[in-house]
Amino acid sequence: MLLSRNNLNRFLAFWRHFSGANAIHLVLVIFGILLVWTLISHALENPDRYLPSPIAVALSSFDMVYEGLLPSYFGDTIGRLIVGSIFGLALGIPFGLILGINRTVADMFYPMMNFFQSISGIAIFPIVVVWFGNSDKTIFIVILYTSFFPIAFTVLSGVREIPMKYIHAVRTLGGSRFQIIRDVLLPGSLPHIATGSRLSIGFAWRAVIAGEMLAGREGLGWMIFTAQDVDRTSEVILGMLLIGLSWIILDHYLLRPFEADTIERWGLVQR
Repeated sequence: MLLSRNNLNRFLAFWRHFSGANAIHLVLVIFGILLVWTLISHALENPDRYLPSPIAVALSSFDMVYEGLLPSYFGDTIGRLIVGSIFGLALGIPFGLILGINRTVADMFYPMMNFFQSISGIAIFPIVVVWFGNSDKTIFIVILYTSFFPIAFTVLSGVREIPMKYIHAVRTLGGSRFQIIRDVLLPGSLPHIATGSRLSIGFAWRAVIAGEMLAGREGLGWMIFTAQDVDRTSEVILGMLLIGLSWIILDHYLLRPFEADTIERWGLVQR
């Protein structure tokens, strides 16, 4: 019941946000972009190659939907993102919490975690291809790596900010390591977990697209890459639009509310 009420409140807030003047401004911005896009397209000598018009892109999307290609590519990409992100978060969050139990161990692993967190998944793609070839396993490993280290590093950073007196208090009362994690480290690092999860999934989304391009596996990234080889620029632009719009929807309606609700729930933000 509470979940339904929250969803209703968010829907009403969304409707109020895009009603009236805001809706007019949004429509004007979209219309302006489409108008400029159309004018530039018509000014080119070969628009089908360099910048197809919005109508040409829309027609290509209708054709791909009718043929069943676009839903298949989109489903493959989203499926890889979901599976890879779930495994990355499921492994990264406990790993960061476990390292944080001992402050000496946490300080020792912190530079190493920071090092791997700074290396993008695309940078390790060549060595993964050498190990596993161009396969779905390669893409999955890159997504797992890309989502694991940002969340693990963020959680470890959050655990390091928890005052040691709380941990010592639980130990003094006879608490076990599991109780320290459950009652101190996990609640104390929840805001960092929420922020790190959003960051990790964002990195994973980019890794999925790039991995599909480089590994040659069907998906939105593969659709863009193969369309470029045969000069189907309209499909390239269509893929770019789908990638951007999909992330906006995912981030705005799932990740951002989860992050905001978590931070508010634990008293760091007053609304």
